[in-house]
Amino acid sequence: MNKVETIEDFYDRKFDWMPENFKNEIGHFNVFNLEPVVDGKIKPVPYKRRDFYKITLVKVTDSSKIHFADQIITVKKQALSFSSPKIPYKWEQIENIKDCAFCIFNQHFFHQFGNLDQYSVFQPNGTHIFELTDEQVERIEAIFKRMFEEINSQYVYKYDVLRNLVFEILHFAMKMEPSTSIENKHLNASQRITALFLELLERQFPIDEAHQKIELRMASDFANQLNIHVNHLNRAVKEITAKTTSQIIAERILQESKILLKHSSWNVSEIAHSLGFGEVTYFNNFFKKHSQMSPLKFRKE
Repeated sequence: MNKVETIEDFYDRKFDWMPENFKNEIGHFNVFNLEPVVDGKIKPVPYKRRDFYKITLVKVTDSSKIHFADQIITVKKQALSFSSPKIPYKWEQIENIKDCAFCIFNQHFFHQFGNLDQYSVFQPNGTHIFELTDEQVERIEAIFKRMFEEINSQYVYKYDVLRNLVFEILHFAMKMEPSTSIENKHLNASQRITALFLELLERQFPIDEAHQKIELRMASDFANQLNIHVNHLNRAVKEITAKTTSQIIAERILQESKILLKHSSWNVSEIAHSLGFGEVTYFNNFFKKHSQMSPLKFRKE
């Protein structure tokens, strides 16, 4: 896997300069309105993970594809996209992008204002691309315009306003998602256990170095970490997600395996080891069971 791009790397690659406020106590935020053409040349965007968050409003002259983790999504006209440190991404056909506004920020910018990873648009299994109507584009453009105005103002509390504008876009997008089981009630015991289980599972990813190895692979592993009986964990997870604990673990391991097969130079044995499989044969059988093809065949497609 390529080295994770830091926010400093982003500025160096994109602009050849660095802001002076990286190390301040409020974290970092910036907003841009750019076309991806510099001096008549298109700069390719590498496929890799970043250590910062990004929200992008993009318009295309023709369809353009974006790779998100193990998914490829086609943008037909205009879309709002979300990326996070957990999700590698890359745009294809960037010559088709006719207009682009985006903001970048780190978790520290939201220190004491919540954990960004709780929002579905920043979660590996969440929705990351939202195709927009012309009316919806106008609404998002208006928010970006306010961001530009605010960041260039002398208002003492402008970064509070900018956080609110980020939240406005976040909730605008999430309201577009189908309503599932969102209820206005306090978390019950099963919900709390499930949330803790999912947090433990997600902490093991992404895998960026070949020497990394996930340690929690079985339902009993997670139950031991949570100090509860495995049957209690299984009942709670099934009640809240309608899936078994083992099914959720397998889905997340499968997703990471697809990312590593497509976007790393590691061999299958190294990938199997990093995902906690004692033998490469076990990994091959696991992958075939859930993907109906071998890891090598998937890599070649």
